[in-house]
Amino acid sequence: MAAEPKRWRDLRKRFLSALVLGPSALACIWLGAEPWTMLIAIAAALLSWEWVHLCGYRTRALPGLAVPVAVFAAGTLAVAEQPRAALVLLLMLWVVAWWTADRGRDVDGRGQPAGWLAAGVLYIGLAGIALIELRHDNAAGQANVLFLFLVVWASDIGAYMAGRMFGGPKIAPSVSPNKTWSGAVGGLAAAMLVGAATAMLLAPGGAVRAAAVAAMLGVMAQAGDLLESWIKRRFEVKDTSALIPGHGGLLDRLDGVLAAAPLAALLALALGRGQPLWW
Repeated sequence: MAAEPKRWRDLRKRFLSALVLGPSALACIWLGAEPWTMLIAIAAALLSWEWVHLCGYRTRALPGLAVPVAVFAAGTLAVAEQPRAALVLLLMLWVVAWWTADRGRDVDGRGQPAGWLAAGVLYIGLAGIALIELRHDNAAGQANVLFLFLVVWASDIGAYMAGRMFGGPKIAPSVSPNKTWSGAVGGLAAAMLVGAATAMLLAPGGAVRAAAVAAMLGVMAQAGDLLESWIKRRFEVKDTSALIPGHGGLLDRLDGVLAAAPLAALLALALGRGQPLWW
């Protein structure tokens, strides 16, 4: 019987994190592009700080400073409705960050290799540009960002519940020993159901297409979760930071969003401005 409480030992942590982060995100999605942009700027600053410290550097000086500078410079172009220029600048500054880190790595070897520090530019910057671009579509931005977040949250909750209830074979035990195939199927099913329901509520029709889009986003969210687990194993840490007291870091909580947001932005670009992701 002792194993049963242990199975759900992190449920409280997940609930409290959702209670703090969820309402803030939903409020900014609803209020408009400006509040949303401010939220993304705050999140980008915190994520950059976490990444730089995870790599053994400081954001107050080079080479660590290169990561937030690159992310904010590219994000500024995205806010100015120049997403393609933002992507080009992000790639250029990724190279600059890599070069800066390679030349300025701590002499005592505490810092991670240059490629790891520079990877934060792309990891955080691509998602930031995607989230800004999605919400800045005045006709469909609110619905598209809401759809993205609800699907990612559903995928995470569904995977957690199904994995804890049914267990079974592990997906990648060397990377994340707690993730199972039953959890992956549960997360995918939850994402598709919530995606279809959200589409029907926001714009009646297209439930089948919405479920298909939600499935793609759900797969990306789960891939982002595995990627974050692999990164933490690479750095030999349990959490990316102690930013959220007792609940880890922001990178831990937003891993699915960071992976799914670029795909959502690509879909929005293919459909054209003003179109919901499921049309």
